[in-house]
Amino acid sequence: MNKLFGTDGIRGVANIAPMTAEMALAIGRATAHVCKRDRRRHRIVIGKDTRLSGYMLETALTAGICSMGVDVLLVGPLPTPGIAFITQSMRADAGMVISASHNPYQDNGIKIFSHDGLKISDDLEAEIESLVSNGHINDIRPTAEDIGKAQRIDDAIGRYIVFCKNTFPQSLTLDGMRIVIDCANGATYKVAPIIFSELGADVTAIHDKPNGKNINSNCGSQFTTDLVAAVREAKADVGLAFDGDGDRLIAVDERGVELTGDHILAICSRHLKQQHALTGDLLIVTPMSNIGLRTFLADQGIRFEDADVGDRNVLDLMRKRGAVLGGEQSGHVIFRNLHTTGDGIISSLQLLAVMRSSGTPLSTLAGILTIAPQVTLNVPVTDKQPLDELPVVQTAIRQAEHELGDSGRVLVRYSGTQMLCRVMVEGPTEAVTGRLAAAIADTVRRALG
Repeated sequence: MNKLFGTDGIRGVANIAPMTAEMALAIGRATAHVCKRDRRRHRIVIGKDTRLSGYMLETALTAGICSMGVDVLLVGPLPTPGIAFITQSMRADAGMVISASHNPYQDNGIKIFSHDGLKISDDLEAEIESLVSNGHINDIRPTAEDIGKAQRIDDAIGRYIVFCKNTFPQSLTLDGMRIVIDCANGATYKVAPIIFSELGADVTAIHDKPNGKNINSNCGSQFTTDLVAAVREAKADVGLAFDGDGDRLIAVDERGVELTGDHILAICSRHLKQQHALTGDLLIVTPMSNIGLRTFLADQGIRFEDADVGDRNVLDLMRKRGAVLGGEQSGHVIFRNLHTTGDGIISSLQLLAVMRSSGTPLSTLAGILTIAPQVTLNVPVTDKQPLDELPVVQTAIRQAEHELGDSGRVLVRYSGTQMLCRVMVEGPTEAVTGRLAAAIADTVRRALG
């Protein structure tokens, strides 16, 4: 069997291996088994985003977990970080999220949180994977009263709303602020409008009517065209775009200019440092973060370290270094003193708090950061052959790096969640950057085509 877990859980096309009902049932059984470390009654939370296939996988997971004598708490559509919160808050043994994040609706996935709201360790993933493949738990069949039961937690949304609102400073409100939010027809569609409205904002919500097939479809954090137009039309102070499962944030300023996770990290890290709340004056980033952010941080006296790409890797390094803030250019931002995982809504609230407390428009705040020209091209691949075993690709990378010298950099890596090779180039001008990125991408396409 191929490795089940990628960099962010299990993911694939729904109803095709590994994202089948049969596999979900097996994963549910294996996860329930590793949770049963003593003889007490155990509980696992299950939540999902708005994909059509979520019903199928939710039912299969529930059956698998109950068949192992573990109870299930169903919360329905809720952002991934909301499920992490509910898992920890209800003292459950684990939390399982049915979502493929920013992927199209045809895909789906399973992410697993431990009892403390953190994504499970590599060792636990390996144990679950082994149990699924070796069949050692096939004959474990609780009967009678030992079979698990499932129940719905009807107030999960309300609990999460209160949790998010409590991360916004009590001394501030959003009264009079115009906000446009793009819910990506995903998991934030119910909770996000309520949270910002209850804090006083005048909220316009777009892409907040999921039908099972429109999640992330030309909307959300990866497609901000509609959000930009809505911000300009409403003369809003800010636009906020989430991805399908609500753990990413991309912002749009009052002029309709899109800002990346790097902008959010720059604004919030400077603010926290000024408040003497940036522990160790340290920010955790990834190799995808722009050179401009690195230059800004050095000028501000803020140290930074690179984690491997992926919010889970960012959080791991944050915990090791004691950092309270870290994130990715893609919009995963983690405020470790507020939550155990990246949360698009909480990130939004912290950004809005800076705007409110400083009385400064978002465009002005974002102006502290000068982004170097950067191009990222996604090359579809059918095989993830190690890049260092492809001489032509390595030659193309070296040629680009030689031309850039100290004025840019090149990063070529495989996506951890999709069959893509990502080619990222930063350089002195858009023209140079685009040309070099295209040349490397063409080489990758030929080598792996």
